[in-house]
Amino acid sequence: MRRSKLLYVPFWATYVFLYLPIVVLVVMSFNSGDSAYTYEGFSLKWYGELAGDERIRTGLVNTLIVAAGSTAIATVLGTLLAVGLSRYTRSKTLDAIALMPAVLPDLVLAIGLLVFYNAIQLTLGLYSVTLAHALFSMAFVAAVVRTRLSGSDTSLEEASRDLGAGPVTTFLRITLPQLVPGIVAGALLAFTLSLDEFVIAFFTIGNAEPTLPIVIYSMVRFGVTPKINALAAILLLVSFTAVIAGQRMTRIGESRAQD
Repeated sequence: MRRSKLLYVPFWATYVFLYLPIVVLVVMSFNSGDSAYTYEGFSLKWYGELAGDERIRTGLVNTLIVAAGSTAIATVLGTLLAVGLSRYTRSKTLDAIALMPAVLPDLVLAIGLLVFYNAIQLTLGLYSVTLAHALFSMAFVAAVVRTRLSGSDTSLEEASRDLGAGPVTTFLRITLPQLVPGIVAGALLAFTLSLDEFVIAFFTIGNAEPTLPIVIYSMVRFGVTPKINALAAILLLVSFTAVIAGQRMTRIGESRAQD
């Protein structure tokens, strides 16, 4: 039975609805005029102006610091959390608690973290944002690593323990090498999430120098300019690169597991 071509209309319409605004944004970032809505010709001048904007440079540096720190923390803790939930406990309640930061609304999580920081009298700054992003990203890293764990060969771990290796040695020499593709994919996802996260950073940064998403928010309040389009295009490129790299690492891990 042949499928009707009309069935593909909703499919392609959804893709157009999702990605057409992104394409328009990228095209308008190369606009030679001063309007963000009227294309007047091809130009790279707005990308050049980004390099000369001190606020954007400072926000980018702060964002990279936060993203790198939170990714390192989330990757380590998320990997250990995934191994613990998959190998040492079988509790649906603990599974739900571990994944809760990923499903909670950002606003709820941001307010909860702000209240917690005030309760322990922690001065807000880039480190408070880093810890908040690590908590948020850790759940995603754990989910990615657990997917990799579900396809790993447990017989190698059992053989290692039968030969007298301890839990730490077995983890470092047997389990961890099998998890490397999943860990890298989770780390790339955590970095991408931290790179453009706004709500949690806005609530937990205090009076410190803002991150790039906060800088962008302060700029778009007075209207969108081609400079914003150029900056958004660069962030899109970084995000797409990280996502594609993460998917590639996941596929490599799956193919090696099948071999």
